[in-house]
Amino acid sequence: MANTLEEKIEALIQPLLEGSDMFLIEVSVKPTNNLKVFIDADSGLDIRKSADINRKLYKLIEAEAWFPDGDFSLEVSSPGVDTPLRSLRQFRKNIGRTLEITPLDGEAFSGVLQEVDESFLKLSIKGTRKTAPTECLIPLADVKTAIVQIIF
Repeated sequence: MANTLEEKIEALIQPLLEGSDMFLIEVSVKPTNNLKVFIDADSGLDIRKSADINRKLYKLIEAEAWFPDGDFSLEVSSPGVDTPLRSLRQFRKNIGRTLEITPLDGEAFSGVLQEVDESFLKLSIKGTRKTAPTECLIPLADVKTAIVQIIF
């Protein structure tokens, strides 16, 4: 049973995402009744997909009458390129891309994501003049943040 407003919104949006390549990342509610819903898609989230979910979700929230005066705003978007990856599905979507990993202990480093499962990330780390390229397995539980790096 959904208790918080965030959980109630999650329950409303899940059926809207079923059968698509879209998936929910996060729901946040600001004290000003600004509802922010972050979704992603395996094929990328374009403005059309985002706007379609926004319209449908807005109507469902209005029908629930959680805001009797209609005093709320709704934003549906992707998390953004600088937002850390949060779900296993996001990691899988980014196989082959360079990630900056900040471990719970230690300094941040970058590598190309090769594989991911429920427990580990496998990264390929570039070599330098003094070191050979390496592969490393990182337990997901030891990752503080993982951010996709945009390489030009």
